Amino acid sequence: MIPPDTEDRDGLAAEYVLGTLEAREAAEVERTLPADPALAEAVARWEARLAPLATLAVPEAPPPDLWARIEGALEPSPKLAVPWWRRLTDPWRMGAIGATAVAAGLALFMFARPAPAPLMMTVLLTDRDQPAWLVQADRDGIRLASVNTRPAPPDRVLELWALPQGATAPTSLGLIPADGRITVRPATIRPSPGMLIEITLEPPGGSPIGRPTGPIQFIGRLSPATGT
Repeated sequence: MIPPDTEDRDGLAAEYVLGTLEAREAAEVERTLPADPALAEAVARWEARLAPLATLAVPEAPPPDLWARIEGALEPSPKLAVPWWRRLTDPWRMGAIGATAVAAGLALFMFARPAPAPLMMTVLLTDRDQPAWLVQADRDGIRLASVNTRPAPPDRVLELWALPQGATAPTSLGLIPADGRITVRPATIRPSPGMLIEITLEPPGGSPIGRPTGPIQFIGRLSPATGT
């Protein structure tokens, strides 16, 4: 059921855009959108707000020697009785060679690519369970982006922390800049499923004692991303 409260409906729209709703709930939102302009407007706002998060994905280029390896794989065999250039005059053979080349290229590309880094994600929530920050993590680091966050008070800063499972104290990942985006590559910890990500309110310059001194403003736990 679509909640009547404006703030609850906005939260529902955010979860719909983030893709965190159950299939039944998402289907209900989709059915309601054409007849509910306010809900449709909330969804549009969240889509515009979350669109910049696509830049968190790190582009991956194919290996520089890929084409040379493909060409090497297509060299004619010396055991062929008929020169290869004569067989190119037959249209069906040309098609077969072309298909073989495509298949060889795809196979080389797939096997030459390094295994993708396991992607983990979490959404940090407010005390009213509203999504506020999106966190992505893999072996290359931890990336944070704001989706619906007010700036810290003038006399305070937001500090990012990570607490691996089994650890007794969190590790600071640094202060969050004003634009709400940060990428860190911690030297002493490695992102892993179950790791807690926290944001606390600290004095200017960050915590002076190496552990949180202010209240936790946002918190979430990393889990493997699905559909990647």
